Amino acid sequence: MEELEMQVVHVEQLIEEGNLVALEDFLNELNISDVEELIDELPEHGALFLETLNLKRAVNVFRILDFPTQERIFKKLSAAKVREIINEMPPDDRTSFFGELKGDVVKRLIIMLSPEERKEALSLLGYPEDSVGRLMTPDYITVKAHWSITRILDHIRRYGSASETIDVLYVIDSEGKLIDDIRIKDILLADPETRVGELIDNRLISLNANDPQEEAVTVFRMNNRVALPVVDEQGIMLGIVTIDDILWVANEEYTEDMQRIGGTEALDEPYLDVSILHLVKKRGGWLVVLFLGQLLTATVIEQFEGQLEKAVFLMVLMPLIMSSGGNSGSQASTLIIQAMAMGEVTLSDWWRVMKREIISGLLLGMILGVLGFVRVAGFEAFLDAYGEYWVLVGLVVSLSLVGVVMWGSLTGSMLPFILRRLGADPASSSAPFVSTLVDVTGLIIYFTIASLILGGIYL
Repeated sequence: MEELEMQVVHVEQLIEEGNLVALEDFLNELNISDVEELIDELPEHGALFLETLNLKRAVNVFRILDFPTQERIFKKLSAAKVREIINEMPPDDRTSFFGELKGDVVKRLIIMLSPEERKEALSLLGYPEDSVGRLMTPDYITVKAHWSITRILDHIRRYGSASETIDVLYVIDSEGKLIDDIRIKDILLADPETRVGELIDNRLISLNANDPQEEAVTVFRMNNRVALPVVDEQGIMLGIVTIDDILWVANEEYTEDMQRIGGTEALDEPYLDVSILHLVKKRGGWLVVLFLGQLLTATVIEQFEGQLEKAVFLMVLMPLIMSSGGNSGSQASTLIIQAMAMGEVTLSDWWRVMKREIISGLLLGMILGVLGFVRVAGFEAFLDAYGEYWVLVGLVVSLSLVGVVMWGSLTGSMLPFILRRLGADPASSSAPFVSTLVDVTGLIIYFTIASLILGGIYL
């Protein structure tokens, strides 16, 4: 942190002195991550930093900035610098940036691209917004099955600098169909006269250009790859997706899921960059839904108002029941959402999950039921709170806790499956939403059990 503060002071001094040559030398010696931190600390000078850096480093810095910062800096850059940066950017990063911009801005920027880059950009932008096609880059190296190792190495020396990565080479046929991929390690260790066809192991893993990006994250995680090829419906190779883009998508997915689980819509920008009105809009919708749910809770309580007047202790014990059911539902919902995100659970596993949650909910409910009975017994022993029928009151609490916790676990675990089946994001079954839903049904369970056991005695 001290080093960053020293860098900030030094940069501010150079800018104040107008010593742009020294500033250029200083910035070009820093890691790109250090330049990014300087932009965060001195946002008003972000455009100056990119104008000062050499082109390649300026592009690399721009790539790792969040979109609001990119947009803010882009508005201040000279037209010449804008043209240089967007033409030099890797196609996948450029597509990601263009995808966040408004349509009229994208049109103006596309005109600045060279004819070849313009063709690539339009092609990539033609894929659905959250598809793998938006992530892929056409910069990769292909080889043919009949080539020798010597020819491949010559090919890499000639075209490798223009490729996104040379860790993996892709074997295609004369029609452009993907046959297999080969790691550079296998190429370097093979005999120079070996043919590519001899190295093929037919364990190809590929993505479809129209696959959701979320599925690509799962494939990368399960297969430990730095890059994967992208094909169309006919198996023609279109591009590759690299691990850096997948990590970015995974981070965005994680952030959105955490926000939805917390009971709010996902924010499109960093928290501090979001206006108050936009923040209210994102949070207000869910709060209204949850408020309406609590109105149902109030309605249930009103329906049992007569019983509450006859047995006030039912009202006192009510928070025990409501919180336990809501907590168990929130736990189950969070576990299943996480399991779905990690690819550990699919729609076809719903029955297995249901059986597990019924059993675990029953056991958890029994544990809390015993504690609830002990609570009633303790208050009766010291305060004489429930009278001669305190055992029945303890039984009401115990059975209600068993029923509510089991119902909460079942509801919280099944709701993500229902949402996924309907095509919605399972993370929308947020903890507050599940808790509110279980509150309403939990009260019905509680008052029904109380009416059955205490009817004719207290009620």
